[in-house]
Amino acid sequence: MNQSPVPATTSGTPVASPATGGSGAPAPADSNEQPSARPTGDLTRSRRTTALENTAAALLPGRGLERHRWIARPTEAYTAQALRERLIGGIQSWRDYPASLRLWFWLIPTITAVLGGILRFFRLDAPHSLVFDETYYVKDAYSYLVSGYERSWPANANDSFNAGNPNVLLNTPEYVVHPPVGKWMITFGMWLFGGDNPFGWRFGAALTGTLTVFLVSLIALKLFRSHTLGAVAGLLLAIDGHHLVLSRTALLDVFLTFWILAAFGALLLDRDDGRRRLASRLAAQAAASTRGRPSPTQLVAGPWLGMRWWRLVAGICLGLAVGTKWSALFFVAAFGLMTVLWDLSARRIAGIRSWFSAGILKDGLLAFVTIIPVAALTYAATWTGWFLSKDAYYRQWAATNPAAGWDWLPNSVRSLAHYHLEAYKFHQGLSSDHPYESSPWTWLLMGRPTSFYYQTPKQGTPGCVVETCSSAILPVGNPVVWWGGTIALVILLFWWAGRRDWRAGAILAGVAAGYLPWFMYPERTMFIFYAVSFEPFLVLGLTYVLGLVLGRSSDPPWRRRSGLYVVGLVLVLAVLATAFFYPVLTAEVISYQEWRMRMWMPSWI
Repeated sequence: MNQSPVPATTSGTPVASPATGGSGAPAPADSNEQPSARPTGDLTRSRRTTALENTAAALLPGRGLERHRWIARPTEAYTAQALRERLIGGIQSWRDYPASLRLWFWLIPTITAVLGGILRFFRLDAPHSLVFDETYYVKDAYSYLVSGYERSWPANANDSFNAGNPNVLLNTPEYVVHPPVGKWMITFGMWLFGGDNPFGWRFGAALTGTLTVFLVSLIALKLFRSHTLGAVAGLLLAIDGHHLVLSRTALLDVFLTFWILAAFGALLLDRDDGRRRLASRLAAQAAASTRGRPSPTQLVAGPWLGMRWWRLVAGICLGLAVGTKWSALFFVAAFGLMTVLWDLSARRIAGIRSWFSAGILKDGLLAFVTIIPVAALTYAATWTGWFLSKDAYYRQWAATNPAAGWDWLPNSVRSLAHYHLEAYKFHQGLSSDHPYESSPWTWLLMGRPTSFYYQTPKQGTPGCVVETCSSAILPVGNPVVWWGGTIALVILLFWWAGRRDWRAGAILAGVAAGYLPWFMYPERTMFIFYAVSFEPFLVLGLTYVLGLVLGRSSDPPWRRRSGLYVVGLVLVLAVLATAFFYPVLTAEVISYQEWRMRMWMPSWI
């Protein structure tokens, strides 16, 4: 497997490709966004410039045009291959890898996902009881399995669930404030394995968490063009305690994370797809011209790129994310802006003169039309069970509350709108004290993990051989991943602002969309496990910086070797940290002293 994605010429000189930028793994600059070869002047001036270049090349070896791969003559700048290399780079898909590495492109994410799956599915049924907010979402999911919407439960419902008897539903509807998607995904596991056992409750979360590991490894391969860094990203997410616990409990947040990451991956594929289309259409215009390049009129705005199917996929994924938790709306805004900025940059690099206005009109408006209505329709479809019911909560509200001027809307739509308004008021007013609430300021440092479960088994119970034991589930993140990722975010800011690396910007956009909005609600009750929505981007940020540590393929062997040792040390420390904290991540029975050893901060207790 390649340690670094930096290719080299036959003479050993690094080539500025999208995998490297000629500067490292990953590239510290926007390797896809080299200065565009914009032909200017008339044919006579072009010939005169070429003659001067040839003379300079003869007098100064190594300074000819052929030594600067990002510069092209006007007649060569608009061939399909030149445009694709300028816009996307040398490696444009997994098929562009050597045959010996193509298998690894899929095998590496699979291996990391298998590792993540083992950690998530092993002893998934422990503890054999509802933990933390499973008391809400598991019971709601079982209601979906039975009736398609949320129904009420008697006071002793948890005891019945824990005893394997969930069939104690009442006939009255239950008021809930989260959309249905995550609960339907919990229902899937119950449908497969039954709703009377913890494995069935948690199967959907464990499977989704495992697939998220697979996705983050694939996305790292796509971003960094490095098999090594793809493996690093997948491994770091697979072993992180925070994501591990959320994947082993039937809460909504791991499902939210999955759909957000899937949307991000679809937009990455759309980025390359859009640039391929731009390259092929500009090349076709150039081929039809006697001058070997598009006409000045054609270069004013550039071509239309047509229907972008990966954006449609992203819209569906974002609709499902919002259908899991409304906090995904911030990702819709951030990703929508991000994909338009990518298109603006592509037109600029391709030599479009009015690239900004053309990108807004020809790409931005179509992006909005493709993503937002599709996401909205997908979100509405997630309420199908509510629409098909007759007595779900607020289902008949409009029938008893006429509204002049709004009678043209179906009663079901007005009722659902009222439901959303009431749920929004609930979220805005959620400020009750909780012993494990935490401020967003503390999340990256893991200041106050939320205790999901804690019991004190006595001596003689299975696994307890001392006087006092502990069994706990504390979603504490891996210190190497979280503290290292926090430092990496600072480095990414510099690489994005100073080196204009689009990958650093994309990763920062994912973190910002999942993290910064929570600062707008300082009075709201919040928990650290909300941070799992942007955790994959934190992992990608740390992977990016580890790629810089690895160095370039053109670096001296001692530099490459030392970088590999540092990265290897980081991974070993991360694995050891997970092994150390594993008992308090999975409710293992350990002595109280062993539990206390793992509480590194007073705020963790």
